[in-house]
Amino acid sequence: MKGKRRVIISTKRLRYEFELRRNLTIIRGDSATGKTTLVDMVQEYTSNPSGSPVELICDKPCFVLSGPLWKEQLSGMRDSIVFIDEGNEFVKSDDFAREIQKTNNYYVIVSRESLPSLPYSVEEIYGIRTSGRYGTLKQSYHEFYRIYGENVLKNVVEPEIVITEDSNSGYQFFRAACEAYHLK
Repeated sequence: MKGKRRVIISTKRLRYEFELRRNLTIIRGDSATGKTTLVDMVQEYTSNPSGSPVELICDKPCFVLSGPLWKEQLSGMRDSIVFIDEGNEFVKSDDFAREIQKTNNYYVIVSRESLPSLPYSVEEIYGIRTSGRYGTLKQSYHEFYRIYGENVLKNVVEPEIVITEDSNSGYQFFRAACEAYHLK
């Protein structure tokens, strides 16, 4: 799947509205910020779309992947948005990383832990905060914010030396960058 995907998930009391830009989006944050609630709402909608109080608006099908039969579940998900809540140990495995590379899905993964097997962008790590967008209404509007945004770095960094443990492409990149800027 390519391109941006807009997702709106809501009930009478809650609303999540966000845009997916890449195939892997990570959601992090403290307890009680609404991460698991988001995944639960997707699960409720997909289990009973006509009888659920949850409304899901997206141009692609959305699913929740969980449990020990994740691989079998994943085999039936194509051209979809797949949500995975924290606590699913398979998400940290090399096997999972290999399997998702065979698909054309977007993945929204809730995790407070690092996921070194997955090739996600630091720009696609988000937190969830409650916005005052609805003012005095009772509905609570949840929005994503970039944890590592474009403006995180406020001062210019001028390193004297760069050390890398990688001997392949990472080393080659930093060697070329250091040569260009006359660094050790």
